[in-house]
Amino acid sequence: MERVLITGGASGIGAATAARCRADGYDTVIIDRVGDGIRADLSDPTETAEALQAALAGGPITRLVNNVGIVCPANAEAQTLDELSLAWSLNLRTALQCMQALLPGMRAARFGRIVNMSSRAALGKELRTAYAATKAGLLGMTRVWALELGADGITANAIGPGPIRTELFDRANPPGAPRTQAIIDAVPVKRVGTPDDVAHAVSYFLDARSGFVTGQTLYVCGGMTVGVAGV
Repeated sequence: MERVLITGGASGIGAATAARCRADGYDTVIIDRVGDGIRADLSDPTETAEALQAALAGGPITRLVNNVGIVCPANAEAQTLDELSLAWSLNLRTALQCMQALLPGMRAARFGRIVNMSSRAALGKELRTAYAATKAGLLGMTRVWALELGADGITANAIGPGPIRTELFDRANPPGAPRTQAIIDAVPVKRVGTPDDVAHAVSYFLDARSGFVTGQTLYVCGGMTVGVAGV
């Protein structure tokens, strides 16, 4: 059975992606601080390395979903250097470390699929200096990996979710609140997304038949990036 690794796969978008991967027939390996998978604090490079070693003990993994991330909301003058460092470590360094660990197996198989979970916030969003910077950095890394790894049969793509109804989203945006309704009104399809919406996009990029698509960013945002993202 082909294997897929999902970071931050215990809840929210990660959990929906894990469920979809199981339904698609993959042996699904999760690394997260909680849940039934391999437990590790991925903001720590040493714990990340140990978790990756444990994941690869079961054999090569040729599909990777770099999903784990942290937001650290604050306005520009209040964003701390510690928050920026944490966002860099979890949102960017972890993705690179996971790719490098899995890359030998992908190259040996002459096949690989990498999906990086960015965000619509990479295009700019208030109170998101650290988050937007690191999620935009993921887009740059995705493009570089697409160019460098394509000859080995490895694709790298990114997904930029818009507002997605997770537990975290509902805590920040209570259902029925005027601010929440304003978010919904701003979405062309007039609803917020679900984790399953994102998982469906991940499934496409992970598919063996998607080998001619690489270096791309797919915004799963209900149309909110229309007129904002470049053509």
